[in-house]
Amino acid sequence: MMTYAMAAARPGGSDMIRRIEIDVPAAGAGEVVIAHDAIGINFIDIYIRTGAYPWPVDKDLILGSEGAGIITAVGEGVSHVAVGDRVGYTLPNGAYATHRAINADMVVKLPDAITSDVAAAIMLKGLTVAYLVQDSHVVQAGDTVLFHAAAGGVGLLAGQWLKSLGATAIGTAGGPDKCALAAAHGYDHVIDYKSEDVVTRVMEITGNAGVDVAYDSVGKDTFAGTLASVKRHGRIVAFGQSSGPYADFKIADLGAGSLHLTRPTLFHFATSRPWLEAASETLFGLVGDGTLKVNINQRFPLEEAAAAHEALVARQTTGCTILDV
Repeated sequence: MMTYAMAAARPGGSDMIRRIEIDVPAAGAGEVVIAHDAIGINFIDIYIRTGAYPWPVDKDLILGSEGAGIITAVGEGVSHVAVGDRVGYTLPNGAYATHRAINADMVVKLPDAITSDVAAAIMLKGLTVAYLVQDSHVVQAGDTVLFHAAAGGVGLLAGQWLKSLGATAIGTAGGPDKCALAAAHGYDHVIDYKSEDVVTRVMEITGNAGVDVAYDSVGKDTFAGTLASVKRHGRIVAFGQSSGPYADFKIADLGAGSLHLTRPTLFHFATSRPWLEAASETLFGLVGDGTLKVNINQRFPLEEAAAAHEALVARQTTGCTILDV
């Protein structure tokens, strides 16, 4: 088959993404080669493409941070996976390709119940929810949680996971359709940020107490409201900036309620093999038993990665988006 990748020539718009021909890579020591079946699309890909995150190469950066497929070659020293195994992974850059070589410590075997499509949709997003609700703040039954972008890929998984933990989940989304989608995926309350004031509604829902924890991946458009929605001694978990960075924050702002703020990153968790194995097992179990339903609502051919980026930036997507190889 033709082997190719979708790469960005330099930081910029989606027009920077172009097809480049590649050779099937060899498996170096400690590596495996994967023939992709499906690849996930995420906002981190856009952050990197635009230059908001560091640009790691001189040119032709192959984007993409999660994928799934079949191992076609195994390098020296690899024993936990073998040729023919179905695997998934999340790792910054390199996924928008028909084949890739990857550090074998970053891949996990897929159970029979987890298809490649589902794995490509949840390795980054599902493991993100894992570190959000298990590590960045240990969500307990009875907690009240605010989660922005509740109708997105991470948000829909988070609503269901939070429900399974016994939390009261308040989501925000834009427009009645997205709000209805979030409500169908575990959120007890959904606030339409296009027609309602988020802070006012949060205070109505919580009896003016505020939430125990707020998860914010939006940034500029939401963070001031997030600060005002958290109860005294509550926690804010900032894990993205899809609307751009919030530039007005000062450390003194936390003094309004003795608030706790953390800015975690998935790959600081996923590069720990014990964490990756345990979190993946938990995630696959929740999908396998039906606790988490995975919504793959958009699909694009690998060659149309630029169009997928445009749809995501325009907020035209819900749930998960994947590239078919």
